[in-house]
Formats: sequence, C-alpha cells, structure tokens
Amino acid sequence: LAHNYQIPRVQDIGDFVGDSFGLAQTAAKTDADIIIFCGVDFMAETAKVVSPDKIVIHPDENARCPMAAMVDVESLEALKKEHPNAAVVAYVNTSAAVKAHTDICCTSSNAVKIIKSLKEHEIIFIPDTNLGKYIKRFIPDKDLIIWPGICPTHHKIKKEDIFRLKKVHPSAKILVHPECNPDVIDISDFVYSTSGMIHHVEESSSEEFIIG
Repeated sequence: LAHNYQIPRVQDIGDFVGDSFGLAQTAAKTDADIIIFCGVDFMAETAKVVSPDKIVIHPDENARCPMAAMVDVESLEALKKEHPNAAVVAYVNTSAAVKAHTDICCTSSNAVKIIKSLKEHEIIFIPDTNLGKYIKRFIPDKDLIIWPGICPTHHKIKKEDIFRLKKVHPSAKILVHPECNPDVIDISDFVYSTSGMIHHVEESSSEEFIIG
C-alpha cells in the first residue's frame, strides 16, 4: 500500500495507492495476510487497528507524522478533565494510543458530518488547528476546543505563494487541503481531502490546477 504522498517510484510499485484511511480500508478488504504500508507511522497503525489479524509492516520506523506527534495521551486526558462533558473527536492523523482515548475518529472529508452527528455541544478536536478552524466554519453552533497542532508541510504554504503561481497560471483553479492556513483556504476555489482533489481534477473541464 503506497500513500499519495510517497515519491512517484514508490507509488509505481504499490498494489494500491490512496489516502491513509482509504488504504486502511483496502488493507481490511484484501485477502493478503501481510501488508506493507508505505506511509507514516499512524497510517500503518490505523491499518493494523482495522486488520488486527494481519501482519502490517512499516518499512521505515523513522517515517513519522509530526502533527500526530503533537498530541499525547497524558495531555489529552488532562484536557478532558477540564471539559468533562465534551466529546473527543480525533482526526485520523493521530496515534493508535491517542485514538484509544477518544470517542470517534474522522477524516478531513467527513469531519463536519461526524461532528454534526454528535449530541454533545462541546467538542474537543485533535490534533490539527487549521482543520479545526475549517470545520468551525460549518458548525458555528458547536463549541469547538481545538488542539494546537499543525501539519508543518501544509502550514508553511502561504497565500503569497498561491498568488505568485496564479499570476503565472491565471486560468488555473486553486485546490487546497483543509490542513492549510485559513487565509490560504479563503483564496482557494475548492477545499478537498487529497482523494477529493484527485477526483475533482479527473472530473473537471479545467486544464490547470494549483495544488495546496
């Protein structure tokens, strides 16, 4: 299994290529007894969670997600004590240990739907600040307590970078991930998960895209 964010030659040898949760689902559906997961640590863990009877191999133990490492069980439990009536929603980009201390998990594409479905008014959302702020746009009636984590790669994309590309490619549509900064999201044409971006490009009549 090769994640979309792997370099092309790794994707080329993958039996399946996709986003983290989609690949975990694929792992569960395949009849293979052994899964090699080419991605970061939490992705391999998630595949193991949904396929407990399979052997999941992570090729490089140093391939880790900095954002997932920004939330730990002890700190989360301390926050839960401060907000005992809050539901805890974890983005899939978290460790298995942290997931075990949450109420429900979500992806970037279904986070709004998941949180809307909860009866609790107060929600602790971990670990991504930018995704949390994006979700908040659609559920102003919920009280979101947003964990102060970021994806360093998405976070360093600046709107000035997008504007610079737009000058060179004026007809390009701007597609960004909700892990980007709010001001980058504000200037985008569309906000999608990675798989959502791929699907949009496949179906779009546009010929140029700026991908954030």
